[in-house]
Amino acid sequence: MIYAVVKRVLDCSAALIGLLIASPLLIVCAVAIRMSMGCPIFFRQVRPGYGGRPFTLVKFRTMLDHRDSSGKLLPDAQRLTRVGKFIRKTSLDELPQLWNVLKGEMSLVGPRPLLMEYLPLYSPQQARRHEVKPGITGWAQVNGRNSLDWEEKFRLDVWYVDHRSFWLDLRILCMTFKRVIRRQGIAQPGHATAEPFRGATA
Repeated sequence: MIYAVVKRVLDCSAALIGLLIASPLLIVCAVAIRMSMGCPIFFRQVRPGYGGRPFTLVKFRTMLDHRDSSGKLLPDAQRLTRVGKFIRKTSLDELPQLWNVLKGEMSLVGPRPLLMEYLPLYSPQQARRHEVKPGITGWAQVNGRNSLDWEEKFRLDVWYVDHRSFWLDLRILCMTFKRVIRRQGIAQPGHATAEPFRGATA
């Protein structure tokens, strides 16, 4: 209980300070996206949060909305722009999620919020990742991010749920800065971003 209350206070404080400090970067990114891709500047998508409850995640847009003749979106690799690639590699696309943190929908640290359609595909063990608020960064992100397969990601997410603490959160935040600087684990091998989750194998 004390952990949850203090973590919320720290999340709000860090998110507010982060938004203020990062405001010049936010403006530069917004202008670059507007000039290279047009509007909208932000990517909004409904994701599952704490307990699987939906919320609207906000990120910087990094892809075009190009579709094939049947109206289906083209593969990520064909829609990802040069500006979008840079924003993703530097993790600048994640900065608007500080607003989600301020609103109480996310935390700085926790399992990454995925897609709503994945909810019925989880095993009972994998679904435990929703026992905490989703985070901008997490244990899976600092241990491989998109270079991991889904089973390993979920195993790490559940490990965090069982071992979460102030010290672990601080360790994850420190490791995140190193990962961002080194630009590690941006995409799964053979994919521009990450392969879709098809369901639990066990």
